[in-house]
Amino acid sequence: MTETQSASSFDNVVNWLRAGYPEGVPPKDYFALLALLKRSLTEEQVVKAAQTVLKSVDSDTVTEGQIRGAVEAVIEKEPNPEEINQVAARLASVGWPLAAPASPVS
Repeated sequence: MTETQSASSFDNVVNWLRAGYPEGVPPKDYFALLALLKRSLTEEQVVKAAQTVLKSVDSDTVTEGQIRGAVEAVIEKEPNPEEINQVAARLASVGWPLAAPASPVS
């Protein structure tokens, strides 16, 4: 993937986040959202995407250190499937193909 493609993908993710959360991301969705983002972005891109969306709502709500800490926690332990599916469904509703809810295991 070229740098231009990577920048375009990142911009698409940020646009989907803004469309999926026009009123801002509620705190209960932070953890699951970060887990979904880390599936398709680098850790640095996850931090930048979260900062972009969260700062557009309230710059004092979440610090870069808190975002990095949350990303590290997600890497260590995934949120439960219900949380992931809730956030994935919200983002899928605005066209994020990477956020399709997981298929149930048969």
